[in-house]
Amino acid sequence: MKFSNGYWRMRDGVTPLYPAEVRDVSVTPDALTVYAPTKRIVTRGDTLNLPLLTVTATSPAPDVISIKTTHFAGRRPRTPEFALDRAGTHVEITDDEQFAALTSGGLTARFHKGDQWKLEFVADGRVLTSSGFKNLAALDVDGDGSYVREQLLLNVGDTVYGLGERFGPLVKNGQTVDIWQEDGGTSSEQAYKNVPFYLTNAGYGVFVNYPGGVSFEVASESVSRVGFSVPGQELEYLVIYGPTPKDVLRKYTSLTGKPALPPAWSFGLWLSTSFTTDYDEETVNTFVSGMADRDLPLSVFHFDCFWMREFHWTDFEWDPKVFPDPVGMLKRLKDRGLKICVWLNPYIAQRSALYAEGASRGYFLKTSDGDVWQWDLWQAGMALVDFTNPEARTWYASKLRGLLEQGVDAFKTDFGERIPVRDIVWHDGSDPEKMHNYYTHLYNKVVFDVLTEVRGEGEAVLFARSATAGGQQFPVHWGGDCESTFEAMAESLRGGLSLSASGFGFWSHDMGGFEGKPHPAVFKRWIPFGLLSSHSRLHGSQSYRVPWEFDDEAVDVLRTFTTLKARLMPYLFGQAVQAHEQGVPVMRPMVVEFPDDLATTHVERQYMLGDNLLVAPVFSEGGDTTFYTPAGEWTHLQTGETFSGPAWHRRTVGFGEVPVLVRPGSVLALGDVDDRPDYDYACGVTLAIYEPVDGAEVSVSVPAIDGTEAARFTVVRDGGTVTVTRVSGDPLPWRIRLGHAGDPVELSAETSSHVLAL
Repeated sequence: MKFSNGYWRMRDGVTPLYPAEVRDVSVTPDALTVYAPTKRIVTRGDTLNLPLLTVTATSPAPDVISIKTTHFAGRRPRTPEFALDRAGTHVEITDDEQFAALTSGGLTARFHKGDQWKLEFVADGRVLTSSGFKNLAALDVDGDGSYVREQLLLNVGDTVYGLGERFGPLVKNGQTVDIWQEDGGTSSEQAYKNVPFYLTNAGYGVFVNYPGGVSFEVASESVSRVGFSVPGQELEYLVIYGPTPKDVLRKYTSLTGKPALPPAWSFGLWLSTSFTTDYDEETVNTFVSGMADRDLPLSVFHFDCFWMREFHWTDFEWDPKVFPDPVGMLKRLKDRGLKICVWLNPYIAQRSALYAEGASRGYFLKTSDGDVWQWDLWQAGMALVDFTNPEARTWYASKLRGLLEQGVDAFKTDFGERIPVRDIVWHDGSDPEKMHNYYTHLYNKVVFDVLTEVRGEGEAVLFARSATAGGQQFPVHWGGDCESTFEAMAESLRGGLSLSASGFGFWSHDMGGFEGKPHPAVFKRWIPFGLLSSHSRLHGSQSYRVPWEFDDEAVDVLRTFTTLKARLMPYLFGQAVQAHEQGVPVMRPMVVEFPDDLATTHVERQYMLGDNLLVAPVFSEGGDTTFYTPAGEWTHLQTGETFSGPAWHRRTVGFGEVPVLVRPGSVLALGDVDDRPDYDYACGVTLAIYEPVDGAEVSVSVPAIDGTEAARFTVVRDGGTVTVTRVSGDPLPWRIRLGHAGDPVELSAETSSHVLAL
């Protein structure tokens, strides 16, 4: 939200209150508070009729400093609030003639005591960012209420990422970003997943602790600053020091929640009925048999909206006209080795029998006069489940348990964005403006919790569309409704990378696009992008997404990359464990992995898949593509071709190939199974060694499918030899391969160490 009119003036109707100086300081063992009048005090008379801003610095964790600015403190607390881990940490507070400062770990917040207001955040001997004259402000806006705003400096070359799943340019500099949930597709400034956190390439991130509408001006209103504002009389933001982007994400997710570890089976291929297509059990069987007949591994079958009767969503009842024997059907599918996912949303249509049940028990959102809030958008007369009501949560979860008992394994939690803010009352008295974004968190948590309770720890997985800060705890999230074009494919990638820079460990998208039927070239180019994402789903709107609907080559392309992903599972699931334990996402922008390589700051058409794989999707029918490799000798995983960096490369590739490059110095754990994602990764594992560095020791952990460590190996190069040693794990057969070339060396279960000549 822009308050200024150029550099000198404010917009009409805006009255700002700026802190002018640090007048007084209060120190407790864990907090530093400064009192800042809005003009310099010369005489005692200047203290009269003068606003005073209270700014308090605390630290919930090492290297994290919270700054809370308050104008009027008398407003009653308004829920909801983000659930943050404020375990606290030791801080050092100093107060001398020049500065009042609080230090947490390697980060210091330093208030100047000079003639002008200034707050600096200092780490590693440099100023990361700062707030100066006329940056922090409490503002009154005629006809629009009160706001508090901060503006933090962007040093020359600083770039900004994150703020949720945003489909515009990956670098947010120059953009206005409103943190406000909307069902806007992937081709607008609106977003399904809004997160008031941004990451920089300068060693820090900033989280605005407000679950409602936060407006960011990222080098847009003040072109050298990130401005952010919230309604009301108080603003809290947390500066998180890295020093690397991965360190920032680790610390941010420690505050807001680490992602759960999705089950290994969820990393396989998901196939959907699609949305408005006609389907019944025969259609489903045709799809499943067609995949098996063509040797296309399939892990999950998803039933979209019309598994329920029209005008009845959501009532959790199978449409008897097309699925007369749902329990039997699900058993037959599960007997074929499939997991089952069904679509749902938090809306209850008036025609559904659940409407009368929920309304009579007070489980729905109400208007201010006590009526059930309703509208006809999406489902006729639909009501909204009030998840602030504990009994409503229990009721909704009980319906899900019934489906789980039938054999359902996962839920696609669609919607959650269309939440009203006017003339409504939540059961627990939550503030409507703050609940608009936060509702999705309650919705996804209810569903995830019942899955965990029924299926067990490590077996819960969603396919969720909406989220906010903390929603990364309930994976997986997918990119929403995109068109079936190359442009939409690029939009989707930008959205996923923005979301990963916001602390989300797992992400997916609709391969081939959602709206319309993609051209076969779009479908075939999208497949490797989809299979080289953390999670992979074929889903559309008005047309089926089985590959034989396009051409025979699409079948071959899908087989190539589905089997490749299965072979990669020891590596990919290891990266998933890292995301779960550390908060570092599986898919990540290049700048997150290579922050010191200035060429990566604006790269948005490729990404790192874990620590060691670079993936560059192809966005053209003819296969012309350009990609960037950082320093070193990178090896094409499919062809063995090498690419020296740092450099840009131009190539033309066929549909069965995508630039997927192995980082130099990597040891890639490859599995012995290519027809499913969940298997014993350590049995028959191949350690593929790429461009080993002389004298360096690489440790390789091979996970079990429950996330524990099944085996660990070390790889050490000494001149012309490489020694590979199994240091833990059960004796199982294993293999060693140097890079892409040559047959692997077969090693027996009894062999614990082997020396290879380069």
